[in-house]
Amino acid sequence: MKPDLDTQVLVVGAGPVGLTLAMDFALRGIRVVVAELRHRGEAPSVKCNHVAARSMEIFRRLGVAQKLRNAGLPPDYPNDVAYRTSFVGAELTRIPIPCRRDRYVAKDGPDGWWPTPEPPHRINQIFLEPILFEHAAAMANVTMLNRTSIDGFVQDADGVTATARDLETGETYRIASRFLVGCDGGRSEIRRAIGATLSGDAVVQRVQSTYIRAPGLIGLLKVPPAWGTFSLNPKRSGNVYAIDGRETWLVHNYLREAEADFDSIDRDWAIRAILGVGPDFEYEVLTKEDWFGRRLVADRFRDRRVFICGDAAHIWVPYAGYGMNAGISDAMDLSWTLSAHLNGWAGDGILDVYERERLPITEQVSHFAMNHAHAMAKQRGGVPENIEAEGAEGDKVRAAVGKSAYDLNVQQYCCAGLNFGSYYTGSPIIAYDGETPPPYTMSTFTPSTVPGCRVPHVWLRDGGSLYDALGPEYTLMRFDPAIDVSALTNAARLRNVPLAVLDVDAPEAHGLYREKLVLSRPDQHVAWRGNTLPADALALVDRIRGAT
Repeated sequence: MKPDLDTQVLVVGAGPVGLTLAMDFALRGIRVVVAELRHRGEAPSVKCNHVAARSMEIFRRLGVAQKLRNAGLPPDYPNDVAYRTSFVGAELTRIPIPCRRDRYVAKDGPDGWWPTPEPPHRINQIFLEPILFEHAAAMANVTMLNRTSIDGFVQDADGVTATARDLETGETYRIASRFLVGCDGGRSEIRRAIGATLSGDAVVQRVQSTYIRAPGLIGLLKVPPAWGTFSLNPKRSGNVYAIDGRETWLVHNYLREAEADFDSIDRDWAIRAILGVGPDFEYEVLTKEDWFGRRLVADRFRDRRVFICGDAAHIWVPYAGYGMNAGISDAMDLSWTLSAHLNGWAGDGILDVYERERLPITEQVSHFAMNHAHAMAKQRGGVPENIEAEGAEGDKVRAAVGKSAYDLNVQQYCCAGLNFGSYYTGSPIIAYDGETPPPYTMSTFTPSTVPGCRVPHVWLRDGGSLYDALGPEYTLMRFDPAIDVSALTNAARLRNVPLAVLDVDAPEAHGLYREKLVLSRPDQHVAWRGNTLPADALALVDRIRGAT
């Protein structure tokens, strides 16, 4: 019999969300066990192709950003998004995105201006996930259990006891934990077990996707390659993502409304039409990755000591990796609040924060993704029949289609608003001051210190990143070192709340940071601000630790 295990947190699922959660718990001194059905080293499916800037900021703090940045496409492979009449056909437009070699230094283009130490990174999940796994597995406080199924659990006022099964031997044993987090995907058994239900739009689109090996494809291009290439053609529209930048590709064929199932369209014909190649072109099907686009959000993310996170809590149309990247933000919000409780400086009230903060944002962003999916479907269905016509007439049509494609899709692939614009409202641990956060769209946002917003990033006078200078938990940023903040630091010490004080010397902060004091949470969201400390510093400390 396998011995029973005891841990502080049991995470079910070792995808990117579960691994991020485990890494952050471990850094905060929390013992965590991760249970995963797959073998160690077993490749994930070819899904998410994009790690958002906000996620890369998180990975920077976790110490894994550079490992990720060094993987994926070749260093000089363009990360652009191109729109053509077929993969090898005439180019209609191109959204320029720097290759990873130039990602830190390139400042032109639609996402070069972003105020962040970590721009986005185009990398497929088959490269991303193994790096996260090995990084997490090497950390103290993390125990990985591969080929392990969690077959059920019971919880009481003190903890959760799960029944685990070794899928190789069939042996069962118990895992006792203080809390359990389900990061077990869209078909989450943990979600079902806590009685949470999904609602929304069950089918937004159907996509016949195929992972192929085609070494000869890149040589057929008459223009530079791109990370993502959309084929806009009345014969067949789809898109192709470069996976290794040499010979492997993921081909998405978007089914039309009348095409009821994945087998209603000949896969080989559709692939050849999207690629623009003839019957003699050779390629190999590696896997079939067909999927439904959905917009489904759980009605709750928690039942007492059990939480759900990532795809277990929300399933979205997977444009620009919104689902995985939102799940990584879920993980960060849950990990620091749960760790604060387990480390003894936050009360039971902080356990309510995760659902109160993440569920409203999840619902909001899911509509961004769904609405964009509908807009793209309309664009695909409206491609003129003469898109490939020769001469001036064809040139005019292609220019119009190209402009329309650029204007619509630059929002998706250069989505500053979704990265940096979201904010928490109605949170019990944020000291609001009555000012409304600035609105944001998919592509635009206004940096703000309104409580609940992401802490605006600035570069310090010495060239360092503000985010690197922040402490691991709460940090009081002081823009006037003459202000006495001892009342707040003493109150924090009295309540055992970890609080660092950072005197910020950053010329570009002037005008952006109006108040002389700004309190940053562990997840780089603003908790409070002011020109002087509040009259009752202890009350502020009690609020931010969930004790009021």
